[in-house]
Amino acid sequence: MSTEELTDPVASTKPEVSRRGFVALGAGAALTIGNAGAAAAQTDQYGKPHDPIVGEDDPTILVSHPRLTPAAGSPIGAYAAVPRAMTRTTPGVVVIQHIWGVDATIRDVVRRYAKNGYIAIAPLLFDRLNPPSGDGLTEFAVFAPIAAAMNAQGFITTDALAAHDWTRTQASDGKTGITGFCMGGGIALQQIIDSKAYAACSMFYGSVRPGTKSGDPTTATTFDFTSRITTPLMGSFGGRDTSIKPDDVRAMFARLTVPHDVKIYDEAGHAFFDDTRASYVPSAAADAWTRTLSWFRQYLT
Repeated sequence: MSTEELTDPVASTKPEVSRRGFVALGAGAALTIGNAGAAAAQTDQYGKPHDPIVGEDDPTILVSHPRLTPAAGSPIGAYAAVPRAMTRTTPGVVVIQHIWGVDATIRDVVRRYAKNGYIAIAPLLFDRLNPPSGDGLTEFAVFAPIAAAMNAQGFITTDALAAHDWTRTQASDGKTGITGFCMGGGIALQQIIDSKAYAACSMFYGSVRPGTKSGDPTTATTFDFTSRITTPLMGSFGGRDTSIKPDDVRAMFARLTVPHDVKIYDEAGHAFFDDTRASYVPSAAADAWTRTLSWFRQYLT
């Protein structure tokens, strides 16, 4: 696996537009859980630490902390949630963390998937490195060396596959998809290259240039890897993102031969889905979540 390019999520948005302005652009947008009874988000509650959208005590889900035994490397932990009304065909989603680890945002996303009828699991990719909690933190430098060490270990693919296999221990006949945010978005893309393990993928503002850096010149072969993707791929990106270039996003998705869907949100920068930090853009987050649920419903159920 190629080394994932690290992106500072708090310094990767065009400076002429403030984070506060982003929230104002999306004021009044619905932060949907995904079903008809979802409550509208209040913009003054999000963009900073807040109560979960789906709590661990939600009566429709069960939360657990399974230990995974990957094919390579020592066992790692995971955070998982499943619907109480599971059947043997219940679909699964592997959720790949952002730079902050499996923090409050990612744990809430896992529970939101379970609330929508998915077996969801986020493997703790930093687990062998004794990371600090990312809850409420905004300092990227704390996690940069941890992410670099994770890449150097070389176990990301087997860790993700262990999470995939865990979903099938819960429901043997279901399909499993993969999603990820920022660093995790790039990892999710890498997992579907040359792999048929996942039935669908939805990546959020992750690198679309595995093996090259965003600042490198684009050549005729930069996006050749797309011919090796057989998994339906959806992407959600910010038009104001300075780390994941919109032109690269368009070029990569244009080369895909599998079913795909991509949307670049003009009002959003990097990490627009992270509702616990100032990069949050409610209009883009709500729409990308709705599109992702539809994507997984189409290919996993």
